[in-house]
Amino acid sequence: MTANVAAEPTPEAPLWNDPALPAATRVDALVAAMTLREKTAQLYGVWAGASDEGGEVAPHQHEMEEAVDLDALLPSGLGQLTRPFGTVPVDPAVGTLSLARTQARIAAANRFGIPAVAHDECLAGFAAWGATAYPVPLSWGATFDPDAVYRMAAAIGRDMRSVGVHQGLAPVLDVVRDPRWGRVEETVGEDPVLVGTLGTAYVRGIQSAGVLATLKHFVGYSASRAGRNLAPAPMGPRERADVLLPPFEMAVREGGAQAVMHAYTDTDGIPAAADERLLTGLLRDTWGFDGTVVADYFAIAFLRTLHGVAADWADAAGLALAAGVDVELPNVKTYGDPLVQAVTEGRVPEKLVDRAVRHVLLQKAALGLLDPGWNPLPTALDGADPDDPDALRGTVDLDRPENRELAREIAEKAAVLLSNDGTLPLTRPRRIALIGPNAAEPTAVLGCYSFPQHIGVRHPGTPLGIALPTLRDTLTAEFPDATLTVVRGTGVDDGDLSGIPEAAGAAGGADVAVVVLGDRAGLFGRGTSGEGCDAETLVLPGAQQQLLDAVLDTGTPVVTVLLAGRPYAIGRAVAESAAIVQTFFPGEEGTHAIAGVLSGRVNPSGRLPVSVPRGPGSQPTTYLGARLAHASGVSNVDPTPAFAFGHGLSYTRFDWTDLAVDAQEAPTDGEFTLALTVRNTGGRAGTEVVQLYLHDPVASVVQPVQRLVGYTRVELAPGEARRVRVTVPADVASFTGREGRRVVEPGALELRLAASSAAPRLTARVTLTGPVRRVDHTRRFQATFEQQVKE
Repeated sequence: MTANVAAEPTPEAPLWNDPALPAATRVDALVAAMTLREKTAQLYGVWAGASDEGGEVAPHQHEMEEAVDLDALLPSGLGQLTRPFGTVPVDPAVGTLSLARTQARIAAANRFGIPAVAHDECLAGFAAWGATAYPVPLSWGATFDPDAVYRMAAAIGRDMRSVGVHQGLAPVLDVVRDPRWGRVEETVGEDPVLVGTLGTAYVRGIQSAGVLATLKHFVGYSASRAGRNLAPAPMGPRERADVLLPPFEMAVREGGAQAVMHAYTDTDGIPAAADERLLTGLLRDTWGFDGTVVADYFAIAFLRTLHGVAADWADAAGLALAAGVDVELPNVKTYGDPLVQAVTEGRVPEKLVDRAVRHVLLQKAALGLLDPGWNPLPTALDGADPDDPDALRGTVDLDRPENRELAREIAEKAAVLLSNDGTLPLTRPRRIALIGPNAAEPTAVLGCYSFPQHIGVRHPGTPLGIALPTLRDTLTAEFPDATLTVVRGTGVDDGDLSGIPEAAGAAGGADVAVVVLGDRAGLFGRGTSGEGCDAETLVLPGAQQQLLDAVLDTGTPVVTVLLAGRPYAIGRAVAESAAIVQTFFPGEEGTHAIAGVLSGRVNPSGRLPVSVPRGPGSQPTTYLGARLAHASGVSNVDPTPAFAFGHGLSYTRFDWTDLAVDAQEAPTDGEFTLALTVRNTGGRAGTEVVQLYLHDPVASVVQPVQRLVGYTRVELAPGEARRVRVTVPADVASFTGREGRRVVEPGALELRLAASSAAPRLTARVTLTGPVRRVDHTRRFQATFEQQVKE
């Protein structure tokens, strides 16, 4: 394979090959030189290796996948390569070489020498065989730690870029509205500030490595009716503006995100893929987004088949282009021949094609893909012999020790201790009964977009590619002097009751019973959590609650451990468990983190990114509810959670004292400054998470009782104290008013410094003065924190 597929520049070289020129000049010259078919070829992807038989990845895939004749397509060029690593198991080095050869073929076949943008999944790590499986985004939320998320995303980006991938399909910035939705595990949580800050950290991290972040799903996907995947999203404009849009707004403005994927759903009858006011009016014209808008897989064709707003493929293409969708993924369906014919016949203006291809080519210019001398061999193959693929096997390591160390750090920070009567940490237990369907299951720590659960399950017999120690393995190592009795009891969702008596017997003969429950990640009904795995209620799947109750009946202290993709109601276990440890698919190092929490090696510092329900049928609700959404005397249904958003315990104690407020009043364009002292009064090092909530008692439109406006982690040695200073801009009190515009209103506010949404510690009562002020996307999104060691 020739390394350099384009000649070095000469004085006669075309403008688009001159990297010294402004990118816009290069791209304008290139677009002017292209035929219509060459332009449309830059607007779609090709998914090599995808099945057209259906069921491989998603329902409806068989309707959308058709045999692709690359020899016929490539002379016109190609916009994207879909999931070169995330389609079948492939040795990373061999996959890197294959991608490089494909890119060389693409560039050589078209007259401009333009390669494709290669994209892949990276929701919880690069979704490639043998790559590190990090905790899922719901675990990122539990860390309340943007720095850790940034470092993880940068590591993911470096691995992807080293093998030739340019774009990652993450982060998910959907805000949880109903935990029955199967994709809750893919979200960061139920609060827009938490989602926005951690999502923005991910964007900055992955793009620091030269990989384009893709914000998804824009917007409303998580607000689907009854938590059903792809159901209509019947939200009002204020919920959309104040809850669902801010994380995307933050990631565009503060993170500089370079790609956005629109949602599948329709809102008030308008599919996101055909929403010009959303994809062009808001995203580009108002927010100033200058990257590419890509389609969620098959979603442009869904305008015809699922939404019924397009008469044929050409009509679907025209609607999406007019709305602002630049790239059709994963394969060409509507942006190929149907679009060319529609433009030729005058049904679709060619200027829409020009607009989209300009966005695509500007991005390719920024990635260096228009430069002369572009080299398809990525850095992972530096020094390797590309003519000897067999010798390459095993030479690219995507799960290096530093990756695993980072995965363990995040898993430890994400473990949430919900309750504890003093049983934890365990002190030299002699007999441990380890019970439950996830006690000895290696993949219990993985989400649905991890490679083993997403792709590997379709290739039985293929090794996992990464080490996945079970909780049985890690507890055996953590407590070497204890006798461990392991009983499955029941499956995750098989409803089998036959093993419950054995489990109860094991618990009755033990000093402590560790009951490990939760989910199995999968796709479209093949799991209990994940895309298309929605829940009718929040009862634990299968017979797990019966198993848990039977173990509680023994009287042995029970430590309930949850490895799940969503919060579940666990009935009497809330009150009767000796301790409860909640984790959300904590990744390949997750069982080490759990074992460390049980032994005390790890002092838990995770906080709930979603509320844990008290009952299985009181949803949907989140802590963001207005007054009428909370418990009241006019309904017999009490939605008060068992454990509130932001809750989490520690093995040490913290005192919060000495609240100071610089000024009790500030103008509607001003700010407040608060300060408090946090001291570790316990006997071991620990981390407190200081959360700031805003309560607006009187507003012109109904507001949530409170909402998070900022947070910080405070790490303290025993006896150590820090003075925490908080700057609270008036902007964080803004909301969408009666006229549909974002405003800051004068009036009294409460600023609640809290350990959770249900545990205020200190409250500052302040007042905004002056006129109502309109604000826009240039506003400040959150309060900021500074820490000083207190002498």
